[in-house]
Amino acid sequence: MRHPTPRRTALALFGAALAAAPFLKPPHAMASARAIGLDDPAKKEIAMQLVSSAENSSLDWKAQYQYIEDIRDGRGYTAGIIGFCSGTGDMLDLVELYTDREPGNVLAKYLPALRRVDGCDSHDGLDPGFPGDWRRAARDAAFRRAQDDERDRVYFGPAVRQGKADGLRVLGQFAYYDAIVMHGDGDDPLSFRNIRRRALRTAEPPASGGDEVTYLDAFLDARVWAMKQEEAHSDTSRVDTAQRVFLRKRNLDLDPPLDWKVYGDSYHIG
Repeated sequence: MRHPTPRRTALALFGAALAAAPFLKPPHAMASARAIGLDDPAKKEIAMQLVSSAENSSLDWKAQYQYIEDIRDGRGYTAGIIGFCSGTGDMLDLVELYTDREPGNVLAKYLPALRRVDGCDSHDGLDPGFPGDWRRAARDAAFRRAQDDERDRVYFGPAVRQGKADGLRVLGQFAYYDAIVMHGDGDDPLSFRNIRRRALRTAEPPASGGDEVTYLDAFLDARVWAMKQEEAHSDTSRVDTAQRVFLRKRNLDLDPPLDWKVYGDSYHIG
């Protein structure tokens, strides 16, 4: 079952905004980035498992395509492999993409309701059939591909690009990805963009000549600060007993074996 805490505060327009106006890359950023990044297939699989341990209390992230429930965090229904929400716009984007690819699919009839509830926690027009139809849609390979593609467009791709631009290795890119998953991005003071800015006040990333471990410590400090501003995110174990563990071990490429805890539960990747 998904733990009730892990969600983000604002994400609508994030993918489009970042694609239109990405962070400026320092001139030597590409030289600083390592050849193997989080987008390496083996590392990406690890990233999916790490996030799933926090979002779903399971390493089996592929079992989450069909997941859906209201975790009572003010964001309506939370569903799928990355926690798409009916109240934050990304679920609407996902169903629109799926419907563009597969007109007449089982979720298409909910598009008017998803547009109405965007920005609030209402189920108006979604109950009682939406959860069951979501699970039925998850049997369709086209819907699973749509979830993968939206995850990559809105969360994974931007995080990896910014991490590489900052000269970060795999762990740093993952820290960015996990932050974007929870917090989204934009003008909200608790967004990824502003968490990163807070870190930059005290440390420089490797692409600007800083020490990677020092910078990641500063970023995780800023992330914990942001999490503690919201009761729904106040359990910071996905940082304290997971990402910090890897950082203390200087495992900057997330090389297995990996052992960590989230919400008191232990996990292992061999």
